[in-house]
Amino acid sequence: MAILELNNVSKSFGVGSNKIDVLTDINLSVNEGEFLAIVGFSGSGKTTLINLINGLHFPDQGEVLLKGNPIVGPGPDRGVIFQNYSLLPWLSVYSNVKLAVDEVFPKMSRSEKEAHILKYIEMVNLTPARDKKPSELSGGMRQRVSVARALAMNPEMLLMDEPLSALDALTRGSLQEEIIKIWSQNKKTAVLITNDVDEGILMADRIIPLTPGPNATLGPEFNVPFERPRDVTNINKDEQYKRLRNEILEYLIEVGSTRRQVSDQKYILPDLKPTMPGRIRLGRKKQKVKYF
Repeated sequence: MAILELNNVSKSFGVGSNKIDVLTDINLSVNEGEFLAIVGFSGSGKTTLINLINGLHFPDQGEVLLKGNPIVGPGPDRGVIFQNYSLLPWLSVYSNVKLAVDEVFPKMSRSEKEAHILKYIEMVNLTPARDKKPSELSGGMRQRVSVARALAMNPEMLLMDEPLSALDALTRGSLQEEIIKIWSQNKKTAVLITNDVDEGILMADRIIPLTPGPNATLGPEFNVPFERPRDVTNINKDEQYKRLRNEILEYLIEVGSTRRQVSDQKYILPDLKPTMPGRIRLGRKKQKVKYF
């Protein structure tokens, strides 16, 4: 059963000659309990897509439905893990999580709230750091706080906007495993935005590429057939993994190459001729050119 639907969705920014059509004709259906990964190039509109789902943006055309109802704004039914952590620097780990819990569960007793908050802090292995401020934490630890905060809201859907892209490879791999482990406990619907094909294969049930923008749209879907839990070392040795990875990469390279060829045709460089060493004539004015 589909919990999330995007029907003929298009989104642009700006007006007139400054208008940029970011997304065009987006059609997507996400089943309840599914882990979906959207993979695409930087600047293709992935964050715009996730913001349409979390209610920070609204489509110019089409509709975004959650359980059959139009999304009219952000809500606690969608927990978001951002790329930049989005923690309040003057609050501790505990207080950053508590802020979300207070908003979503205002009628919960003080003792119940404390137990609830500590449960999720423990879930991301941050109990020893519960009283530390974000400035005292590593990047990986800050992202763990962000994960705990999103999960403590008990959302129906988890939205992740390139949550691990700013981390080093070792920390990224560790957090991938942690997120999957936590997700496996209750199988909440999850949508992951990423530019890493391997991350999508490791974490998701289904991968859909987003073509380069402007006018980005969704490409063909690729089902990930590997059983859970998935071990990176074993998957890397699997011929089926290699074929799936190559198919996705080949598609992305092909659409990326096609889009570049179209884009190149739109720009004509001016015929600039030097009038003397160190100068270039642009119309009637001469501008000095520095050499390094």
